[in-house]
Amino acid sequence: MKFLDRFILVVFSIIMFVLSVITASVIFGWIELENLMPYLESALSTEPTSNIILGVSIVFILLALKAIFFGGKDERATKDGILMENDNGRLLISKDTLENLVVNIVNGFDGTENVVAKVGLDKENNLRVYVTLYVHPNIVIKDLTASIQNRVKEAIKKTSDLETKSVNVRVRNITPTIENKVEG
Repeated sequence: MKFLDRFILVVFSIIMFVLSVITASVIFGWIELENLMPYLESALSTEPTSNIILGVSIVFILLALKAIFFGGKDERATKDGILMENDNGRLLISKDTLENLVVNIVNGFDGTENVVAKVGLDKENNLRVYVTLYVHPNIVIKDLTASIQNRVKEAIKKTSDLETKSVNVRVRNITPTIENKVEG
């Protein structure tokens, strides 16, 4: 949420809180309506005070219109994926789509198991991929991870035309070998 949107939300929340407390106080009889009227009349009838109230009201109207019609909808959409625009319209590639693509690629390598992929954007909107996996004991981990990193970058570029800043591979463990024992 942008700063201006948060500011608008805080200001309107405070205003609604104050108006609700005053309204409830009048309804419950804690404040007499006749006691409020002189303050309201004096504020609206004097020249400088009424101009200030008018200016503040116009600013609040503009802020309300901004919050209603120009809210951060696109910002919320990009949290679920990558938003791309061209002359024909918009395309939202979900993070799930990219994560499934990465999992399918990594599962295609011999010697990998239990692959989990996460895709995220950093503060500069660079795509970063995080892969966690198990490997078989006979695998050269350095060669495997280098191949995974290259293939994932190429596949994401080919399928979605997105540049990948980094592919971070975490080898969580080596899978246990199961030997067949013959009892006799």
